[in-house]
Amino acid sequence: MATDLYEVLGVSRTASAEELKRAYRKLARELHPDTNPDNPAAEARFKEVSQAYEILSDPERRANYDRFGSDVGGGQNPFGGGSVQDIFDMFFGGMGGPRQRRGPQPGPDAEVALEITLDEAAFGVSRDITVTLPQRCHECSGTGAAPGTSPVTCLECAGAGEVRRVRQSILGQMVTTTVCPRCQGVGTRIETPCETCRGDGRENQTSTLTIQVPAGVEDGSTMRLADRGPVGPRGGPAGNLYVHLRVAPDERFVREGDDLHYEAHVSFTQAVLGASITVPTLRETHALEIAPGTQSHTVQRLRHEGVTHLHGRGRGDLYVHVIVDVPTELDDVERDLLTQLAAHQGHEVPASHGGLFRKRKR
Repeated sequence: MATDLYEVLGVSRTASAEELKRAYRKLARELHPDTNPDNPAAEARFKEVSQAYEILSDPERRANYDRFGSDVGGGQNPFGGGSVQDIFDMFFGGMGGPRQRRGPQPGPDAEVALEITLDEAAFGVSRDITVTLPQRCHECSGTGAAPGTSPVTCLECAGAGEVRRVRQSILGQMVTTTVCPRCQGVGTRIETPCETCRGDGRENQTSTLTIQVPAGVEDGSTMRLADRGPVGPRGGPAGNLYVHLRVAPDERFVREGDDLHYEAHVSFTQAVLGASITVPTLRETHALEIAPGTQSHTVQRLRHEGVTHLHGRGRGDLYVHVIVDVPTELDDVERDLLTQLAAHQGHEVPASHGGLFRKRKR
């Protein structure tokens, strides 16, 4: 981009916002890639014009440009080409943002998956899981130093874990504080590393953890086990362990929130005459009365037979969807009885209808 943004747009430094807009629109129409296909020069010029207008159309960025000759915050800055964080570091001695933790760094987080049944999700369960994670080295107890030796104070930072440097800026000398590059902020160095962990202070170990899954969890829920993840190097604290729960599909029920849905199939005669059937629940069975004349897809609710509420008392409900099964094959006796019923009700039944059932029977 040219050094003078006003020159790029072809306007004076005193141009108003409206004059800037008009100049930009005129150039954008002339240089747009759709107007100049296969013209790299026009495309580059279009980008240059767009960048210039983006800066000058913003009052704050334009003021910075007019004052410093560059777009502070949007590109370069007048303090030596560093980032905004560097500016804070120069002014406030490294206090412009979050500072790294002194001493041993904490370990990372880890993730595992655990599959449970619908019953376990509904009522909660205690499950054991086996994980292999970095843990304290048994040889050096996590120090990283060989047995009989100890870490020594870092000479670079004198054990502080950070170093101070003096920078020269337009405002004079500025002191910055950064993490010690030699000990990475720990403050100590290992001169004789442990042979087992090679100075890291960690080794992979397999252990069994007991997980208490609360009642009411859903498929895809995540449990956070604080400080149960991998330990940090050289005695650093442990990270977290995240357990992702997967609820296996259930052949009986479909879950919606804390409610369950179940399909109960009844025969044609049971639906017409009424019946008493048995339907399953999560822990037992339940007698359900089918009223005479029940239609297919009728829904009956069994209260408090669903999943336990995770954040409250009680349980959801069980919705029983009654499905009436219409017979597709009849023997001669069944066909004759239904034919008589149809005649009694005044319904005409085609003669071929019975033939169809005979063919299927044969």
